Amino acid sequence: MLVVEKSIISDDIADVKFCCDLKKCKGYCCVEGDSGAPLEEEEISVLEDVIDEVIPFMTEKGIKTIKKTGVFDYDAEGNYVTPLNNGLECAFTYFEDGIAKCAIEKAFNNNCFKNYPGAENFNKPISCYLYPVRITSNNGYDAINYHRWNICKPALKKGKATNTPLYVFLKKPLIKKYGEKWYNTLVEQIEKKINSK
Repeated sequence: MLVVEKSIISDDIADVKFCCDLKKCKGYCCVEGDSGAPLEEEEISVLEDVIDEVIPFMTEKGIKTIKKTGVFDYDAEGNYVTPLNNGLECAFTYFEDGIAKCAIEKAFNNNCFKNYPGAENFNKPISCYLYPVRITSNNGYDAINYHRWNICKPALKKGKATNTPLYVFLKKPLIKKYGEKWYNTLVEQIEKKINSK
């Protein structure tokens, strides 16, 4: 276990080798699961602001869901999550060459959010950007854990082949969430731990 500021980080973040292989997994983390992707309260506000820019990249099914539920829903514990289409894929999912992709990210990459203050860096919900890491907040501390899922077996295989540790694969989203100083401290701690073995 590692501790950086107010974050408690599982050793898996340093030890697991991981690199997404979309051609193999088909982006099914957007399709499978018990609920939608976790959303932060601020992300809901941003989504409500930019939804008209996202809709052109969504499926008819997804648009219908959003019109019915709005841009968020609740999971079994009452937490904010993205809505699901008939309990299946995320409402913001669209498919390209059989691969599940994100309409929010597509709108962002097409520079559709440039006129929306606060949305300039919103490429997708941070929980999606950080996956397969899941964050649980309690008493002002974040527990950062690796979420094991059979869907990600190809990512483990590719991560091993490319020797990519999870914290390296997730460098950009971790910096987006916690900042560069936090990330550099994490790397220092991991390297110290490796060198002491």
